Amino acid sequence: MKKLAVIYHSAHGHTEHIASHIAQGAATVAGMEVHVLKASELTAAPEALLQYDGVLLGSPTYLGGVSGVFKSFMDATGKMWRTQQLKGKLAGGFTVSSLPAGDKQSTLMAMFTFCMQHGMVWAGNAIIPEQQSGVPYEEAANRLGSWSGMMAQAGHGAPSDDFAAGDVKTARLFGQGFAETLLRLR
Repeated sequence: MKKLAVIYHSAHGHTEHIASHIAQGAATVAGMEVHVLKASELTAAPEALLQYDGVLLGSPTYLGGVSGVFKSFMDATGKMWRTQQLKGKLAGGFTVSSLPAGDKQSTLMAMFTFCMQHGMVWAGNAIIPEQQSGVPYEEAANRLGSWSGMMAQAGHGAPSDDFAAGDVKTARLFGQGFAETLLRLR
């Protein structure tokens, strides 16, 4: 049995909604134990990460980067960095912003750099955008075309569960794909 942590911060519920769909997708993989954790709760005790084989990191994109709450969680792992306690764990990331681009790539790059500094192994998003095969844009998996991690778009001020069907589909497939990759690692 492999243990996966889906760690997120969500101020308005959008990133939490996507995190729950990622966790649902990961949980469909036999041999996977999935835990959904708030970044704010791990800030005081980041050592809890040691019990997981893989981590998926999720933050809204605020001003081109992770939220302050998520950055505080990242910073809290500093002592673990010195001894490379997270080295070799599989990691990936996801983010939500209110615009189609919204500088989400910058957020994923911040997560990637954080994971690389810890010696983790990054897994991207291998989902081919379905609109290439004629699926309507709003229903297409990976409609935003991100390979470095999972991206979703939530309308500014929209309810926390108001996403294009394609983004929800992408979240589930991303979680499933990550879990399958995690199982292939020793």
